[in-house]
Amino acid sequence: MAHETEYTIEGEVQLFPQDGGWHYVAIPAWITEELAGLADRGVVAVRATVGQTTWDTSLLPKGDGSHFVALNTRVRQANGLDIGDAVSLRFSIRHRGQSQ
Repeated sequence: MAHETEYTIEGEVQLFPQDGGWHYVAIPAWITEELAGLADRGVVAVRATVGQTTWDTSLLPKGDGSHFVALNTRVRQANGLDIGDAVSLRFSIRHRGQSQ
């Protein structure tokens, strides 16, 4: 099944509470459900964009049935993002081996 759909979500920059926890944006449950068949061990490869920054990443499982996209330092700094900030995240499915 080909998924050419581009998703756009509005979320909030959050931080996992443990030491060294990742910054992330939560993925809505309906997207997790829609893409469940594409998950490989719970992970769905995507190409994500925040502002002018595009990178290859994955929807990662949180362990509670939901997913998130990690926001690395480069992405956060390039877009002036911090915990609690509103963020618009756009992503599409990336097939393994597909690069930018």
